[in-house]
Amino acid sequence: MSLDNKLTIKTLELLSDFYEQAIDANLIQFQKTRKDFEGDITLVVFPLAKIAKKSPPQTGDEIGQLLVDKIDYIGSFNTVQGFLNLVITDQYWLEELKEIETVDNYGIQPRTEQKLMVEYSSPNTNKPLHLGHLRNNFLGHSVARILEANGHEVIKTQIINDRGIHICKSMLAWQRFGNGETPENSGIKGDKLVGKYYVKFDQALKEETEVVLAKWGQGEFDVENEVMAEYQRLSLAATEKEDAKSRKGILDKIKKLANNSTPIMKDVKEMLVKWEAKEPEVYELWEKMNGWVYEGFNKTYEAMGVHFDKLYYESDTYLKGKKLVEQGLKDNVFFQKEDQSVWIDLTDEGLDEKLVLRGDGTAVYVTQDMGTAQQRMEDFPGLSGIVYTVGNEQDYHFNVLFKILQKLGYKWAENCFHLSYGMIDLRNDKGEVGKMKSREGTVVDADDLVKEVVKMAQEMTEERGHIEGMTEEEKNKLYQMIGLGGLKYYLLKVDPTKRMTFNPDESVELNGNTGPFIQYVYARISSLLRSAGNFSAQNIAEVDGLIDVEKELVKKLVEYPQIVIQAGEDHSPAIIANYIYDLGKNFNSLWQNVSVLKEENQAKREMRLILSKNVAKVIKSGMYLLGIDVPERM
Repeated sequence: MSLDNKLTIKTLELLSDFYEQAIDANLIQFQKTRKDFEGDITLVVFPLAKIAKKSPPQTGDEIGQLLVDKIDYIGSFNTVQGFLNLVITDQYWLEELKEIETVDNYGIQPRTEQKLMVEYSSPNTNKPLHLGHLRNNFLGHSVARILEANGHEVIKTQIINDRGIHICKSMLAWQRFGNGETPENSGIKGDKLVGKYYVKFDQALKEETEVVLAKWGQGEFDVENEVMAEYQRLSLAATEKEDAKSRKGILDKIKKLANNSTPIMKDVKEMLVKWEAKEPEVYELWEKMNGWVYEGFNKTYEAMGVHFDKLYYESDTYLKGKKLVEQGLKDNVFFQKEDQSVWIDLTDEGLDEKLVLRGDGTAVYVTQDMGTAQQRMEDFPGLSGIVYTVGNEQDYHFNVLFKILQKLGYKWAENCFHLSYGMIDLRNDKGEVGKMKSREGTVVDADDLVKEVVKMAQEMTEERGHIEGMTEEEKNKLYQMIGLGGLKYYLLKVDPTKRMTFNPDESVELNGNTGPFIQYVYARISSLLRSAGNFSAQNIAEVDGLIDVEKELVKKLVEYPQIVIQAGEDHSPAIIANYIYDLGKNFNSLWQNVSVLKEENQAKREMRLILSKNVAKVIKSGMYLLGIDVPERM
């Protein structure tokens, strides 16, 4: 039990007796003592002043004396206005350290009845994994471990986006421009090869769009009358707009209209219809190219150190989604328009009308997500909820999805959670920050980035030395551990909800809030413990007191279980990351201010070794929750 909880229970009991009346537990409010005041924990006195019928400072002094008299681990107190600062005895912290030493899985919470699913990665099979996928994978994998540490059963899963118009774009481009190129005859990794043709499709689309726009500008139309009418309407509206921003918005609509009117776009839409009809030629091409991609993905996942318990494919689940739409139509959850498209009206929910099935009968994203959610609940009876790790660009989509599932009558939809995270921007050589665009090929490839940070870690480690006597295999394992650990930590230390700018050089720095800094602290402690020989916690009680750096380190260790709980409640690895960084800094303060092995007092020496050992234990535990390994030597 935390110090906060212990004191709340005991203080409530003592004050109820002292003031001879029942006291609302909400009036007992403890918080950390501010650094500029003496104390370990502070009671906010203002809510209790009315009960005491005294001023806040008088009330604080009265309660402070009561607590010192009645609670043996409160050594002294001081009152600052309406805040009662309590000083906890050194013996209490030493007993806490001794207790921590006895718990191997310290910080891990008892088993619960909850069974949760965490979805992450969820790639499209039309391009390789990139930097954005790295943040997604590291975040989802870490959250899954954090939820497990909170006692929940967790199923790690991904939904592979292996169908849809975007997949057909790569397929059509390969048909037209590929000349039989394969991963085998080109030496290109399968997912990268398919991504290459996704970019080629976009290039071809842009060229054809310019041709269409030029023809329209000259009054040539070979499209439906409604397209021509819409173009003329938008052209007139653009001419009438004086402000550049509004005019650009209208011109973008014209470009989109032209995009959809190009021959290549019409062909790719026709390919999607053929795929849904499972025409052999299209379906076989889809299976072949997806096979290339899956082989490439698996290599990347292995390098990233993430894995899944269950895979889902949209090519399977979209059919279940279409059945849900059919049933929803019968139950008047959805409605049909004249073009046979199916919609749901969510205006009463503060949203708008949402398409769930196109007029040609093909499914949209929300359709397949409906089917996937239903399939998961069938596959895992008793599932308490699903955590979707998806970028914040899809906030609206998941709001709609959860509302639709609820309207279909699924109570479990209330337990679905969108772990929305900010996008990653890139900083170019000119210092400019911009967004990655897969269709334009302006992304940071995941494989290339992992190789780059591992190489940087190798250069940093070789420059520092300290790897004498290690085999080449051990060295390579260390470089991988430092590079990948630095990359993971860099992407996880930022609050998931925040947008971030990526700088690979910073990720492998040995100083500051970085993964390698924390790994180095762990390696330093490991070296210390190897040199220490045998020691135990038996003599801790004989230590006559703690100096500030020792006390702060014990207090930091005591926080760990609550940090794990908070990280689980907030779905935030950043809470773990920044706690572990602070713990590492605190240990460095100890290292710089006191001697451990040369301490002549046996009890103090062993206490410092036990303290160091448990700092290492918590660092290893916390880094595991982030998906990061720590080296015994560095």
